[in-house]
Amino acid sequence: MEHHELIVIGGGPAGLAAATAAANEGAECLLLDEQSTPGGQVYRAVQTVPEQRARLLGPDYQAGRDLVTQFEQSGARHLPNTTVWNLNGRCEVGILRDGKTSLLHAKRVIIASGAMERPVPFPGWTLPGVMPAGAGQILLKSSALVPADGLVLAGSGPLLLLLAWQYLQAGVSIGAILDMTPHGNFWRALPRLPEALLAHHYIIKGLRYQLQLKMARVPYFTGVRNLRATGTDSIEAVEFDHRNTSKRIETSLLLTHFGVVPDSHLSRCAGCDHRWDSAQLCWRPQTDEWCNSSLAGIAIAGDGAGIGGAVAARHAGRIAGLGSAHALGHVGSMRRDEIGRDDQRWLNDDLRVRPFLEAMFRPPPELLYQPDDATVICRCEEITAGQVRRAIQDGHHDTNQVKFLTRCGMGPCQGRQCNNAVGQLLAHELDVDMMAAGGYRIRPPIRPLTISQLAALEDMQAGGGA
Repeated sequence: MEHHELIVIGGGPAGLAAATAAANEGAECLLLDEQSTPGGQVYRAVQTVPEQRARLLGPDYQAGRDLVTQFEQSGARHLPNTTVWNLNGRCEVGILRDGKTSLLHAKRVIIASGAMERPVPFPGWTLPGVMPAGAGQILLKSSALVPADGLVLAGSGPLLLLLAWQYLQAGVSIGAILDMTPHGNFWRALPRLPEALLAHHYIIKGLRYQLQLKMARVPYFTGVRNLRATGTDSIEAVEFDHRNTSKRIETSLLLTHFGVVPDSHLSRCAGCDHRWDSAQLCWRPQTDEWCNSSLAGIAIAGDGAGIGGAVAARHAGRIAGLGSAHALGHVGSMRRDEIGRDDQRWLNDDLRVRPFLEAMFRPPPELLYQPDDATVICRCEEITAGQVRRAIQDGHHDTNQVKFLTRCGMGPCQGRQCNNAVGQLLAHELDVDMMAAGGYRIRPPIRPLTISQLAALEDMQAGGGA
């Protein structure tokens, strides 16, 4: 088995900052990255993107170039095009690269798996032509692909405004923005506004996007309810209720966004302790001030430990990298504390806006746990909300029991798309909290592998390769 001092999983803001900080202090560091170039989802293709497209994507995106340059100068090793399919409590990492599986071992591991868009089932969400907004942004960043025939954007959250603004700069026709943020959210968020104003640049940025979209006369509907995508073989129209009136907009593309949640599959697979975060509506790993998890030798940094955004992820990554360099004996506690003091303060300052954003852009309750019986909950196994409800009525009172009975969560995505939806539906039906409802038990492989790939790993071990 190949051994390393430190393995960082994920090449986004947190992973790059963690690897850079640790390597700068003398740690031997290997960064595992699914993509071919460093940057993660936020800074995807930031090194190779043409200058005109970089300007279109905005200064926040371009800031990733400095982070990548610092990483490349740090001496940390980068292993691109590498999928991590397992991590256990002994810091053993299963990877897939060039179609071949292998095992790595490290003294310490930093998980920087980032975030994923919150999957929210609604009628028609599985139709071709209905996509998460992040997928549209990936196509824009990596390949300069934009919708030729226009689109409709629906949901809630800052990314919806950012993508609409970016499409506007690219000359894309936006048929409408359907804002599903409940009107009552503003009053719940208002007490958190004074603290949020200490990180006011985020609020100003969002208001600027809204103003430019309004000046461009993009149709903007607020308080939208009962979103429905309709069509036969693909989406043909989006239907919704607005001010007690049913409306319909014909479109061949609907991009939706309901916020982001930590991609916690790897940390849950390893066995790290997680708790349900009722503010962020997600399973969140328990970490200390240096990003250490409940398992010795495993740290979790960035949005994978709780949503904070790219800037917060960079600070958290540096903190995790310094913490690991200290644990590996490369830096003393006094130097670690001195170097990390500013990042600790900047991280806390940057996170001041989060309670306001979480309250303001909380998805509509009926979408989270009251889908109608015909709505597909698990798109991999095509299990509906009605089937989940019948399983609950038959006495299956936690998510894993529902999983065993219905096969929800057993498809290729391994529950990423349905875990929270099933849990929140169950908690609502039984009137219990999410800790009682539970989350899926995550088992390897957390990414699809073929039998031959697993067999090849066994052959390697039998032949003395591990």
